[in-house]
Amino acid sequence: MQTWVSALSGKILGISEFSLRFPHFISGILTIFIVGYFAYRKRMSPLLSMFVLLTCAGFYIASGAIMTDSLLTLSMTLSMFGFYFGWQNHSKKYAYLGFVGIGLGLLIKGPLIIVLIGLSILPWIIINYGVLEGAKQFWLRIPIFSGLLLSLIIAGPWYIVAEQITPGFLHYFLVGEHWYRFTVSGWNGDLYGNAHDEPRGMIWLFWLYTAFPWSLVLLYRLIKSSKQRMLFTDSESKNWHTFLLCWLISPMLLFTFSGNILPMYVLPGLPALALLLTSRKQTLSRGEISIGCFAPVVVVCLLIFGKPIFEAKSDAVLIEATNKKLPVYYINNYSFSGRFYTQGQAKIWREENQKTTLPYYIVTADNQIKNNMKILNNCSFKTKNRKRSLYFCSNNHNE
Repeated sequence: MQTWVSALSGKILGISEFSLRFPHFISGILTIFIVGYFAYRKRMSPLLSMFVLLTCAGFYIASGAIMTDSLLTLSMTLSMFGFYFGWQNHSKKYAYLGFVGIGLGLLIKGPLIIVLIGLSILPWIIINYGVLEGAKQFWLRIPIFSGLLLSLIIAGPWYIVAEQITPGFLHYFLVGEHWYRFTVSGWNGDLYGNAHDEPRGMIWLFWLYTAFPWSLVLLYRLIKSSKQRMLFTDSESKNWHTFLLCWLISPMLLFTFSGNILPMYVLPGLPALALLLTSRKQTLSRGEISIGCFAPVVVVCLLIFGKPIFEAKSDAVLIEATNKKLPVYYINNYSFSGRFYTQGQAKIWREENQKTTLPYYIVTADNQIKNNMKILNNCSFKTKNRKRSLYFCSNNHNE
């Protein structure tokens, strides 16, 4: 789905950094409006709920970044909206909307969407209805088989075609991405992402600053409510707040036991945080609103003044230093930015390339330079970024 929406935007607006980011901005806007409508249906302040989500640092950044997490958050929010009102109103119409969200999630991030929704809804049902009564009500209120069929109709054809075109894809995606990622520390089979090996439980620390400043506001409120023994004032309040709490912590529960994680993995739970902080008896104070207004300013300042740091990770500075008429080779692996800024013309280095008499450029990771000195024998250093170096090479000594 991420590839489709970015490609469609590039087709309409032309290939540029803006056009490829634009769909993720739109997905962020749609998520904000769903949260606002969620709040409206619960007789809460839509504007305050939308304000909290918009001013979460991670959500603010993700809405302008090319990654799957913004779209996943949209599908998760749609699903949770559908399932909640489907359950509360005994409405198949809303429940099917939840399964549409699952179908989209399967195209965005795979079966992960089912796990996240399960970790949100099942504990909530058990807490409020018990195991047996909860299972009975789930069967009566949620059209599970026809709903899953709807999800499969949305996502299934793509999985079938992907396996046919690229044999072995299903094993890589379903087993590798959804099992090895959790069980194999530092799993290096990831073909498309850049998750890092982190200590188990690091996802909770990621949540603190990805949800900043509202993560701190929530922790303060929970401590305060616990001391006053006023976490839940009635059964309706318990039902609503436990629904949001289970939704909020579901990404952290899932990724607590994963070593290959990124901070943005907490993003699908942030809409629940926005609703939790603006529920009818927990509206925002002036001080909290001021803090919320301040957070995006801090993020923008970091993006502006930290621009050299962010640019140092991109290969844009390397490609800008090349003659666009000459080929660019990467040793071992491409970088995402290298492929983009060469408009897909970058190639992987092969031994036979050394026989050419035409000049060319080589990009290599800095930690691999010593291992590649034979390849770089006729090359001169041009420039570097934070991780990689660019060399100009010519086998013609008269060049």
